[in-house]
Amino acid sequence: MTWSDRSDATDVEPVNQSITSPTLDTLFKRTLARQPEALALVDPLNKQRITGQTRKRLTYAQADRAISAIAAHFVQSGLPANTVIAVQLPGTVEFALTVLAAHRVGLVVVPLPLLWRQAELTSVLNRTAARAIVSRGRIDGVSYADIAMNAAAEAFSIRHVCGFGPDLPEGMASLDQAILEDSRASRPMIEDGRKPALISFDVTSGGLRPVPRAHFGLIAGGLAMSLESDLAPGATIMSAFAPMSFAGICASLVTWLLSGGTLVLHHPFDEDAFETQFNDHACNTLIAPAQLALRLDERGLSERLPSLRTVIGLWRTPEQVASSAHWTSRPVTMTDVYLFGEAGLFGARRTAEDGSPALIKPGPHSAPREAPGASVAGEILLTPKGTLGLRGPMVPVAAYAPPPPPGDSLIAPPPRDFVDTEYAARVDRATGAINITAPPSGVMTVGGYRFLAQELQEWSRRLGQGALLTALPDRLNGHRLAGRAQDNARARDALTELGLNPLMVEAFRDRGGAGVS
Repeated sequence: MTWSDRSDATDVEPVNQSITSPTLDTLFKRTLARQPEALALVDPLNKQRITGQTRKRLTYAQADRAISAIAAHFVQSGLPANTVIAVQLPGTVEFALTVLAAHRVGLVVVPLPLLWRQAELTSVLNRTAARAIVSRGRIDGVSYADIAMNAAAEAFSIRHVCGFGPDLPEGMASLDQAILEDSRASRPMIEDGRKPALISFDVTSGGLRPVPRAHFGLIAGGLAMSLESDLAPGATIMSAFAPMSFAGICASLVTWLLSGGTLVLHHPFDEDAFETQFNDHACNTLIAPAQLALRLDERGLSERLPSLRTVIGLWRTPEQVASSAHWTSRPVTMTDVYLFGEAGLFGARRTAEDGSPALIKPGPHSAPREAPGASVAGEILLTPKGTLGLRGPMVPVAAYAPPPPPGDSLIAPPPRDFVDTEYAARVDRATGAINITAPPSGVMTVGGYRFLAQELQEWSRRLGQGALLTALPDRLNGHRLAGRAQDNARARDALTELGLNPLMVEAFRDRGGAGVS
C-alpha cells in the first residue's frame, strides 16, 4: 500500500479553511497558542537505562521548536509531501516529536512495533515504498540502529535513514543534532484532516495487511477513548501503552492533543519507576494495558496513587473483558477499550455500582455511551458469519474489503460498509448484549505482537528435525511462546540470524528441567 506522491504545489492551492477538519498538528498548535509555557511532554523516569540518553521535560514552546527542527530536516533531506516515512521508536518524547514533525510537512507515518525485527521491517518497507526510516541507537540494550540500517539496505525505496541517541552507525543522520541546529526550513501546508496520516499493519487470517488512515480517523479513535472515559481538559496523562500502533498512538499522542494537557510517558513496565513518576507529576489519568490496571487495582491502586481519577484500560484480547475481575478502586473510574487489531476500537466505562464490565449491545455506539444526544462514535454489529463487525469514522473499510469473488460476471458485488474483525461473537438472549467468545482463527497474540499460527510451523521446519515452536494459551497475554530443540542455544542463534522477533528467539531459552522451554 502506498500513498501516491504529489507535488508541493497541491498543498498551497487556495481552499476554504472553514470546511476542513483538523490534523494532529492543528490540535497541537491550538494548545501552543493558548499556553506555550505549559508542560507538554515528559520522558520515562528510566529513560537513561532504556536509551542511554537523559530525560527531557518539554513545554509546548520547546516541543514546537523541536518539531519544527525535525520537520526541517525532513524537508532538507528531499522528502516531498505524501512521502511514506517508517518510524520505530519507544515511548519517549522523541516518538511524539517525530510523528508531529512528519505530519507538519505532510509525510505519512508507518509505525513499526519494537518487537519487529529485520525480516518484518524489510517486508513492510518494501510494501509501503517508504523513503525514510527513523529509529534509535539502542533500546534496552538492543541496537535498533543496526536493525534499521540492515532493513534499509534490503529496501530499494529507502533514501534516508536517521535516528536518535549516541553512537549512531555511519550513514545514519542524527535527529538530536538536527534539533540543536534548530533549522526553520519548511513548506506551506494546508491543515486538512482528510489527508493521509498513518499506515499501520494488521495481522489477519489473510496475512499482513496495510491499513491506511487519515488524520480524522486517528482523531476519531482518540475521541472514542477520551469522551467515554470523561477525560478532563488539561489532564496530566500517564501512558504506559506501547505507542507503535493505531491504538497506541490514539492512547498517547491523540488523547494528549485532545485534552491539551501534559503527556507523561512510561516505557512498559517498571513498577517502581512507574509509581514514582506518576506521583511526582500528580497524574490524574492512567492509560495502560487493562490487565496491568486490574493487577494494580488488586494492590490498592487508589491509596498508592492518590491523584488518580481516571483509568483507561486497553484490551488486546477483547474476548477476556466479560470474565475479568471487577474494578474496586472507586471513586477512580475504569473504562475498558476493546481493541480489534488495527481495524478499530470502542470504549465502555465500567458500572459505578460494582465495577463490572459494561454490557455491549449491537447498534450505534455513542461517546460517551450514556449521555443523551451524544455523537455516534461508531456502530457494533453481528455479521452473518457470527463474528463482530465495526463501522464508523475510525474504521478503514476499504483496507479490509474482501477480494472480488471468482467468476465471469461483469457486475461488481455490492460494497461492504463494515469491517469484519473475525472475532467470534454471539448475542446473549437474556440481556441482548454481544459476547465476544474467541479471537480470529489462526491468529496468535503475545502481548502486543500478532502473528499467524502457520508462521510458527514454518520457522520450526527451518530449524530442522526435532525442533518444536508452539503457542500456549496465556491469561494475560493471549498466548505465550514455547520452543524445544536438540540444541536450544543453536536454535536461538539461528532465529536471531534470520532477523526474527525476540519472542520467538527466547522461546528456546534454557531451563533447569526437561520438557518444553
